[in-house]
Parts: sequence; C-alpha cells; structure tokens
Amino acid sequence: MGVIADPHSNLPALKAVLGHMPKVDQIICVGDLVGYGAEPNEVVETVKSKDISSVIGNHDHAAVTGKVSSFNPYSAKAALWTGEALTNENREFLENLPREAKFKKGKWGIYMVHGSPRRPLTEYILPGISNQDLVRLTKEINADVVILGHTHVPLERRIMGKLIINPGAVGQPRDRDPRASYMVLKLGRKLDVEHKRVSYNVEEATQKIMEAGLPEELATRLNFGW
Repeated sequence: MGVIADPHSNLPALKAVLGHMPKVDQIICVGDLVGYGAEPNEVVETVKSKDISSVIGNHDHAAVTGKVSSFNPYSAKAALWTGEALTNENREFLENLPREAKFKKGKWGIYMVHGSPRRPLTEYILPGISNQDLVRLTKEINADVVILGHTHVPLERRIMGKLIINPGAVGQPRDRDPRASYMVLKLGRKLDVEHKRVSYNVEEATQKIMEAGLPEELATRLNFGW
C-alpha cells in the first residue's frame, strides 16, 4: 500500500512520487491535497484519476470554507487563492472527504486522520512526542496501523501493539530534505514500512507559485525542505 500526505497543490512532486512508487494495490492520502502550491485542480484531478482514497486536511477545509483565521498570512492567502481557483467539481470532491477513515486490509485494521484522533484537522503529532502522550492520543483507536499527516515530517513508531506512521510531505517537506516523501506499507504476515524520498522538479513548482502571485516564501522553502 502506498501512503502519501500533504501534496499541497504541488503537481511536479506528486507526479514524481507516483512515478517512483513501486507497484502497490492501493494508494491512500492523509489529507491536504491543496494549499500552498499553484496547481490545486491538477492535483485533485490526479488523485481522482488514480483512485487515491483520502481524508480531508485543514488546508482542504480552509480552501472550501474560506475559514482562515487560524492560518498565518502566507497560508491564508494561499488558501483563499485556492478556494477561488478550484472548479466546482473539485471543490465538491474536497468537501465530501471524510475527517477520518477506518478500513481493513486482510487481517490488518487501518485508521487514518490528517492531524490526530482527538483533533482531526489541527493537532500536530510530531516525532518528538513522548510515548506516554502518543499512547494517550491513540489508545482508543482500534487499529493495527495509525496513519497521520499534517506535520510534513516523517514518523514511525511502534507502541502498545500499534504501528504509528506519518509518511512526511509530498508537496512541502519540512525535515530539511527538499525531496518529496512517502511510505510503502507492507501488510503481509507481519507489518513493515519503507520510507522513501524522491527528487522532483522544484524549479517548476516554484516558478508556478510565483506566476500565480502566491507568497514568495512558499516557493523559496521548497528548495530547502523547511
């Protein structure tokens, strides 16, 4: 199973990830298809065409509702721009994404949410979280694998019988590595996960951000992975 998160309207990064990903039977996305980048419709269309199952992220929600009071000025401008750029069909697609998803793959139970089970859209679960806090946030989730996004930083932790992962960001990495990030989850006799990185045409993505009139910082940071 391919696991991606936070494409953030970065089509070159998403295409690179999908081209690099080994053959899998399913791809899932942990939200934030849009925001920050300059190609929201193209990213949503790609997700639909590849039949990628997704939950809604906070930037998806902001783009379709216009509610940006909790965002910094750069994020808010991008979210409002995205809301205007989206086609009606793609807006409806984002509006209908669930806040969380639970399903089975063979004997394994999978749960995914953009932020955290407690606050699906807004809470960050960062790699430095203590075991105690991580157990507290996930103990009520009846699943073997808990998949998170939102932080743009990869995470892999095994605790209390659960595998908890964050694949990092496709479209705007923040772990000082500008390459697009994703994971491959192997659900065989045992659970295994591989974290993968792939270079993409950052210049193309940054140029489109600038041409769209979006904040320059959103383009600059793609070169540095922060």
